[in-house]
Amino acid sequence: MPINVDDVMQLFCHLSQEKGMKAAVKHSGRGALLAGATAFLGGLVGGPPGIAFGGAVGGLLGAWMTSGQFRPVPQILLELPPAEQQKLYDEAIAILSRLDWTDVAQLTALVMGNASIQQKLTGVLINYLSKELRAEIQYGE
Repeated sequence: MPINVDDVMQLFCHLSQEKGMKAAVKHSGRGALLAGATAFLGGLVGGPPGIAFGGAVGGLLGAWMTSGQFRPVPQILLELPPAEQQKLYDEAIAILSRLDWTDVAQLTALVMGNASIQQKLTGVLINYLSKELRAEIQYGE
């Protein structure tokens, strides 16, 4: 049976939920913008010492702001744009194409019953989250 993107996303959601995976996507661009903006404002208000002070305060605020909040991986996966879901699907299909199944429930049961396939798919998911989204991954509650 042909595998569609939504089925693979449901499978990844189930797999990541079973493993208790959470991820924090870091937004370094926002932190850099904040640091630059506060340095600029510090320079306007206090001259050269204001630039240093504004940069330091902005850097601390930026670091605090970009320390991502951990969210469940299924939530992150469902919020991905279609092009990103397709990237993840393309990697997973190489593993799933050899399986014979009729619906997503049977596919999920087949995968959850095979530790080797689970490990491969988890590897694909971790690789995608850490390399493509630059996320930090956490397990358990």
